This record gives sequence, structure tokens and C-alpha cells, in this order.
Amino acid sequence: MEGQPPRFADWERELRARLGAGDELALAEAYDQFSPMVYGLAVRVTGDRSAAEDVTQEVFLHLWQRPAAFDPDRGRLRSWLATMAHHRAVDHLRRAGVRERYAARAAVEREPAPPPNPEEAAVAAAVAKRVRVAVDELPDAQRTAVLLAYFEGRTFRQVAQLTGVPEGTAKSPLRLGLRRIAARLHSEGRPGEW
Repeated sequence: MEGQPPRFADWERELRARLGAGDELALAEAYDQFSPMVYGLAVRVTGDRSAAEDVTQEVFLHLWQRPAAFDPDRGRLRSWLATMAHHRAVDHLRRAGVRERYAARAAVEREPAPPPNPEEAAVAAAVAKRVRVAVDELPDAQRTAVLLAYFEGRTFRQVAQLTGVPEGTAKSPLRLGLRRIAARLHSEGRPGEW
């Protein structure tokens, strides 16, 4: 490569060959030569010494496991390691961000729901009671359709299958039942007036 001293380029080629042959001393040489630079870069990117140690370890482990990934004809080992360190440090920040968002979301999900407002709970109970009475007073076909669809969460298709009627036919008693319930609740007034 242009601008690269031949002696250093030869050392990098030799180092790569030694790493490929499993020479642990070659890894130690590379580590001694470049770990301060890799660590320093990782600290600057992550702002965390512990994370920088992890990044440094990952970079040199990658060099040890895949020495052929470094091509001395394309650039210097120092530049290659710096690029690796930067990418690993950024990946670490991304993973940390995901973990923080997940932990925050999990903490919110673990928080117990606030106790219901007594007034809102009383109104909801009164409405539920009125709805139940209105449903109980529906004709059988309408009551069955409403109970299956709204109390058991069944689809129109499932209501039709369970009641043994065509799907279009299952929609009709459901609509009629909902209209009767709405009319009944409307005739009794708004929940605040009960």
C-alpha cells in the first residue's frame, strides 16, 4: 500500500499469517501494540470504562478468530482495529439503549394499575348491572348472540357456528339485541342520573 513503510507492512502480513496459524504470541504482540488505542477509542464512544474493556476484548477476539478479515493490502492494522472498535462501541451503545427501553417498558408494565376512583368504580358497577339486566331481558336468539360476541369475545363466524345459523343470520339478532340494550339504557337515563 502506498505511504505505508515496507517494514511495517511486512510485519502486519507476518502477524496475520502467525494469527492464522494459531500463534498466541502474535495476538499478544498485536494486543500490546494496539490495545491502548482500541480501549481509548471505545471509552470515547461509550463513555464507560467497563464497556470499553468489553469492546477491546471483542475486537481482539475477532482478530484472533478471523485473522483473514484483516487485509494488509487494503490498509493498516491500526486503522482496521480502530474501525472495528468504533463499530463494536456503537453496537454496544445501541444494545444498551434497547436494554434500557425494554427495562423501562417492563417496569411500567410491572407497575400495578392505580386503584379505581371510587366514583368511577360505582358508576361502572351501576352501568354493568343495567347492561346485564338489559341483556337478560332480550329474546333468546338475541341474548345468545350478544353473550357470545361481547361477553365471550367470539367473532360473527364463531357465533354463527355455535348457534347453527348462517353468518349473515347471526349478525341480525346481534344488531337487534344491541339496539334493544341501547334503547333500554337510554330510556333509563345517563349513568350519572341513576
